[in-house]
Amino acid sequence: MTRKSPVTVLRVIVHIGGWAPLVSVVIDFFTNNLTVNPIQATEQRTGLYALTFVLLALACSPGASFFGWRELIQRRKALGNYGFMYAALHMLTFFGIDYGFDFDAVYRDMWNKWYIFIGAAAFLLLASLAFTSFVYWQRRLGKNWKRLHRLIYLIAPLAVLHFTLVVKGDVTRLAGDISQPLIYGAITVILLVVRVPPVKAALIGLRYQVEGALRGRGRTALHSTAPDKTPEG
Repeated sequence: MTRKSPVTVLRVIVHIGGWAPLVSVVIDFFTNNLTVNPIQATEQRTGLYALTFVLLALACSPGASFFGWRELIQRRKALGNYGFMYAALHMLTFFGIDYGFDFDAVYRDMWNKWYIFIGAAAFLLLASLAFTSFVYWQRRLGKNWKRLHRLIYLIAPLAVLHFTLVVKGDVTRLAGDISQPLIYGAITVILLVVRVPPVKAALIGLRYQVEGALRGRGRTALHSTAPDKTPEG
């Protein structure tokens, strides 16, 4: 019999945060608040939500290591699956509504618009992780399951590159609307760099030093506030 994991504050926050963006898009659609181009607005918002959740999932492991918050590992799967959900909505809007499932037109355009090819590649890789995120596949694939799910280290940069190519701007010249791609790109680089063994070891060592210093201060404060029991006379 499968043991159910307890309901925690973080678990509730993750699931509320996972569905809230979709609710906001639906509300904006029915209240005509998706700008003058609702299809483009839906594509942009679902794509940005997908990238955000992918990076949040990527942040769980270093967050657990550096802050000692082990529950983050348990929420990584949900965050990654929400990322896939929004990526699927993003692709469905693009291929289904924007192109009307005209894959011949998509094929013709993808050679001039590299962001289509890169986005599709990132989505297919993310789909492979989402479909194998269940315990059944973890047991069936064994050690290969971890190897497969390391594709997240490739998916995140591909998604950022896709985002960068989509926006109207020139990253090489730092011109145009590039602030968001630069921010997401910087976050991605940080989340990948902190996984490099020497960097990871140094940061964990720093965490232990900080914890030790805080414990030392706590003991000092406790002794300084303790009543003096020395007998008078």
